[in-house]
Amino acid sequence: MKYIPCLFLSLLVFASASFARKPNVILIMADDLGYAELGSYGQKKIKTPRLDELAKEGMSFSRNYSGNAVCAPSRCTLMTGKHPGHAFIRNNGEIKPEGQRPIPKKEITIAEVLKSEGYATGAFGKWGLGGSGSEGDPIHQGFDRFFGYHCQRHAHSYYPNYLWSDLKRVPLNNEPPVPGHASLPKGSDPSDPRSYDVFKGKEYAPDRINEEALKFVRKNKDKPFFLYYPTVIPHVALHVPDEELKPYLAQKWNDPPFSRHQGYGYTPHFPPRAAYAAMITRMDTYIGRVLDLVEDLGLTKDTIVIFTSDNGTTHLKLEVDYDFFESVGKLRGLKGSLYEGGIRVPLIVKWPGKVKAGSQSGLVTGLEDWMVTIHELVGVKKPMPKNRDGVSIAPALLGKKQEPRAFLYREFSGYGGQQAVWVGKWKAIRQKMLRKGKNHDPLKIELYDLDKDVSESKDLASKNPDIVKRLKKLMEEQHVPSKEFPLRVID
Repeated sequence: MKYIPCLFLSLLVFASASFARKPNVILIMADDLGYAELGSYGQKKIKTPRLDELAKEGMSFSRNYSGNAVCAPSRCTLMTGKHPGHAFIRNNGEIKPEGQRPIPKKEITIAEVLKSEGYATGAFGKWGLGGSGSEGDPIHQGFDRFFGYHCQRHAHSYYPNYLWSDLKRVPLNNEPPVPGHASLPKGSDPSDPRSYDVFKGKEYAPDRINEEALKFVRKNKDKPFFLYYPTVIPHVALHVPDEELKPYLAQKWNDPPFSRHQGYGYTPHFPPRAAYAAMITRMDTYIGRVLDLVEDLGLTKDTIVIFTSDNGTTHLKLEVDYDFFESVGKLRGLKGSLYEGGIRVPLIVKWPGKVKAGSQSGLVTGLEDWMVTIHELVGVKKPMPKNRDGVSIAPALLGKKQEPRAFLYREFSGYGGQQAVWVGKWKAIRQKMLRKGKNHDPLKIELYDLDKDVSESKDLASKNPDIVKRLKKLMEEQHVPSKEFPLRVID
């Protein structure tokens, strides 16, 4: 009868292995959310209770960098794990009739890595890496399910007349759709709030996107899933339902209308400050709904939640008053710039029992790190795809010793052409690299000590020629010329 205990033990081991599951991964990325636009990152005016709660339950990073200074190249870095020096997409670029330049089919995305491991994969929100049916379509890049906008320009309207569901258009009850770029009707009084009613739709696209994300979680609750939620908020245009505005209108801020009187910018809005704050709070609510559903399904302990942003706050001050909100704190620069304010963004990670609640980290991290980090955290069996630039931050998340990265590299062929590299406390940056001029040296390097000068106000290049030389060499080594996105003075 001695075989009975052994048999019983074997059954227990088998049962344990059968019920063990890999952790779910929820990766949420805001659109143009600045470094200091969450309460947990110092925001005083905009309410973000659910994300502040997430910070209390997880780890917050103070030196996290988006993949680039604008949408598409940042998303490419996140999805492929390649920094912009050799990632395929390095700037925005629209492809008519709808969509951005697609990432090639041969690219390997986070979704493809996790799908090969048996994960259900879904993306909900703004894609920006290829139009419907192109080789960059999310359905062709490892996602089982997609719902939202393929195209960044299409996503400028929160009241469109359709969204994409996998490879099909789904109509929304917005006829005519509210344009993302428009002016007040001729003869309208910009001081009359009723003049702005033409920019109010019936069916708010982010509501539908959130509903579909929740459906995906419910459908896949019994197996590991990867939910990629690149919300369109708070990217302008300033479109938000009136009920969300009420708490901010009660603040009685001095809030002059954005009337687009010069024909530049997105659609007008009567109280733009209130609208921007309300949009971020609405995003916070959507995220709370996802987290509540995970809790209701009993999946919280089995779910890694990651929250970040694709770049810093927009530079369109008449629409988004970044000074009023102190959107980037003491940082220099905004969206489109490789100075800190354009690229340093929030990062919050929660995994109960694994990541210490309420912890903080000053580790330098970038969006390219998530492919290799997720690969390690969930225990993917296949080797990491080759030629990735990310550094696993799993040790830092799990409370183990984490070696600092050797460097972080960024380049951006837009907004004049830029390069930047970070090594420890030092940051080197070049500006205006697309052309030479009599009074401008496109290869001039600025150097900043971020430990002492987070505002990048004191250029120390002339006092540290050896450091400049070392960081310049890194810039040269990490840049692979691109025909599609050249930095003309060096390519």
